[in-house]
This record gives sequence, C-alpha cells and structure tokens, in this order.
Amino acid sequence: MTARTPPSGPSRPARLFSRSSWPEARHLADVLRTETVGGALLLLGAVIALIWANSPWSDAYARLGGWVPWAGGTRWHLDLDLASWAADGLLAIFFFVVGLELKREFVTGELRDPRRAALPVVAALGGMLLPALIYVTVILTAGGEGLRGWAIPTATDIAFALAVLAVVSSHLPQGLRAFLLTLAVVDDLFAITIIAIFYTADFHPVPLLAALAPIGLFALLVQRGRIWWWALIPLAVAAWALVHASGVHATVAGVLLGFTVPVLAARRRAGGAPAAGGASGDDGGLAAHLEHRWRPVSAGVAVPVFALFAAGVTLRGTDLAALLSDPVVIAIVAGLVLGKSIGIFGSTFLLARFTRAELDEDITWADLLGIALLAGVGFTVSLLIGDLAFGVGSTADDRVKTAVLAGSVISAGLAATVLARRNAVYRRVAERERLDADGDGVPDVYQRSSDS
Repeated sequence: MTARTPPSGPSRPARLFSRSSWPEARHLADVLRTETVGGALLLLGAVIALIWANSPWSDAYARLGGWVPWAGGTRWHLDLDLASWAADGLLAIFFFVVGLELKREFVTGELRDPRRAALPVVAALGGMLLPALIYVTVILTAGGEGLRGWAIPTATDIAFALAVLAVVSSHLPQGLRAFLLTLAVVDDLFAITIIAIFYTADFHPVPLLAALAPIGLFALLVQRGRIWWWALIPLAVAAWALVHASGVHATVAGVLLGFTVPVLAARRRAGGAPAAGGASGDDGGLAAHLEHRWRPVSAGVAVPVFALFAAGVTLRGTDLAALLSDPVVIAIVAGLVLGKSIGIFGSTFLLARFTRAELDEDITWADLLGIALLAGVGFTVSLLIGDLAFGVGSTADDRVKTAVLAGSVISAGLAATVLARRNAVYRRVAERERLDADGDGVPDVYQRSSDS
C-alpha cells in the first residue's frame, strides 16, 4: 500500500502573526529585559552614531536627525525633528519605566526604610553636588562661559551602570547591586527635578494645568486596575503633549504617569479570587506588571534610538587638541570621573563615620569604591541635560557629547577594573567555601587525600 502524497499546488503563505511567532516574541521581550542586553543596545546605538557621523555619509545622518515628520504641528509645538522626537518623545517611555521603578523603591524597596535608604540617598546627593561644584569651579576659572551646563556631570545612567556591573559581576555581593540601583534611582529623581526647575524655558501654566486632567484619568484607571491600552495610551499621549506645550520638558510626564501606578498588589477576596481591579496580581502590583511590559520597549527601542540621534559627535576636521583643552570638556570629564567617585565615596564614608548608618555587612569599602566610579557613567541623562542646556546643534553640542562619552568611558573602565578585581576575590572565597563543604577550614580534597 503506497502512502498518499499531499496534493500539489501553491503552498499557503505564512501568516505574519502565526501561533509559532508568539513564543519567539516573548523570548525576544525577555532578552530585552536583561540589563546587559539593554546596555549593549544602548552602546550599539552610540557606536553606530559615532561611526555614521564621522563617515562620508555624515550629511545623511544630519539630514535624518533634522527631518521634521509633521511640519503642521506648529500650533501644538509638535513640529519637531526626529532627533527631538527621540529626546522628547521616545525618552518619555524610558522615564515612565524609571517612574515605575522609583515608585516601587519608595513603597516596597530600599527607599521604604529611611534608615536603610540613608547611605545611598546621601551618596546620591554627594555624587551630584561635588560634580556640579567641580564644573562651576573649572568654568569660572576659565572665564565663566558655559555655566548653564552645570548639571551635565551630575547624572548617573542606570542602564549603562547596571549593564557594566552585570558583565563584570559573577560573585559580587547582591547588596552591591541594590546599593547602586537605589543610588541611581535617587540620582534620577533629582536629575528629573533639576530638569523641571532649571531647564524649563517659555513656561506656559495653562497647558501644564490642563495636563492634570489626563494624568488624573490615567491615575483613576490604574488605581482601579483598569489597564485598557486603548484608554491609557491616548491619555498618556495627551498628558505628554500638554506637558511639552507648557515648556516643561516632556519626559517629566513619563515620571508623573509612572508615579500614579499602584505598587502593592490588590487584596484577594475571601474565596481567593482577586478583588475588583486586581489586574496587578500579587507579584509586585500593577507597577511591576507595567514595568515588565514596557521595559523591552524602553531598552530595545526608546533608549537605543535616542542614543543613535544623541551620540553622533562629528570629529571630522576638528582640532582634537583644542577640543580636549576646552573648559566645558574638562569640566564635564572631571565632574563625571572625579566628582562622582569622590562625592559618593566621601559622603558615604562621612555618614557612616559620624552616624549609626552602616554599609551592608557583605559590602566592603573597596566594593563601594568600584560602585562610586561606576556612577560616573552619565550617558543618557547627561546627554539630555546637555541638549537642554546648550541646544541641539549648537556650537557647544559636540563638545558636550564628546565630554560625556569620554567621561563615561573612563569611569566605566576604572570601575570595571576595580570591580573585576573584587569579583576575583569573591570568586576565590566562594571556591574555598565550595571545597570546604564540612566547614572545618580544610578543603575537603586535601582531607580526602590525607584519609587515603
């Protein structure tokens, strides 16, 4: 008996969103949620921008960044070019995720207990004040031109810093990551406050007050657990547009929307079923759920695209000697490399020395030095503040980008060196503990040899 062959004829075309594609999409989203992948994509966007901006096709890069997709948006202040849409629009998604993370830290994380939060909070403050002081000192010594950029070296980039730590660390204490995350979250909170207060031009209060309406409706829905995308996304876009029209930097809208999302999971009814509006579940609340959903968009699209348009420093025909001797460049690099590390380490040491605040028992001061150096990676927010301070395409724009990239790379390199050495120490300790399973202080392999 012969086997039947399928009828001949044209094969059916593959469907774009077939069932088999969904597991692949979920896997891709899970990959994008990892810190190393997000940091690598951000770095890749910056590298592509640098190569493209200094290639024979640099004019195409400039034209792409300067293209205005909606010239008719003048009335609503939305006649933005692509570079501005990346900085003002896409980056709002990144700050929405940051707002969710901030809210979680305040409610259930390290910032919940003031005593536990004291050290990283003070470290964040010290790591912002000293870089600003160094920047102002250098600029005033050189004549005072460029003071508006005083906040550029005050910011720490969470994505890059955590990515470097994840790559270097295999045996470092878990408390070290918690310290860095808390420090970076507080740093971002103050950086956002600085943007709202000091880098807001042409303030218009009416649109800002009007933005309270969509933000309030957004809050009402998420507080009741209603995560209807067809309602939340238009409300978020409306809030963003109104905040942008007010003159306040539009990324602030992302943080405000993130703050409205509940963190604590909805209580369950007596029968075990979720209470009304309990879409958040019991695994960290709706904030954790939305952060899980939007982090791949932030890490895989928003931040890399922003880096692609923000990091394109053109060095063709540039006098590098003059660039490296520029006061703004020196001030930013010194602020990121020296100001951040000394400010964080020094303020933490002084607080621990003169108060009852203590480091985690698993963290040493050598570990903290590595984290302090790592906080000098100020890529995303520093570039954003630079754009706000001097304007995109201004004469100081390339100087700021060069300085931020140089300071971030130097800080990351120094931090990686220190943390890699500390990781090697912890690896040897872990290896000894693994070999000495009975805890008698003698490696079991030697004990077995002597017994034989």
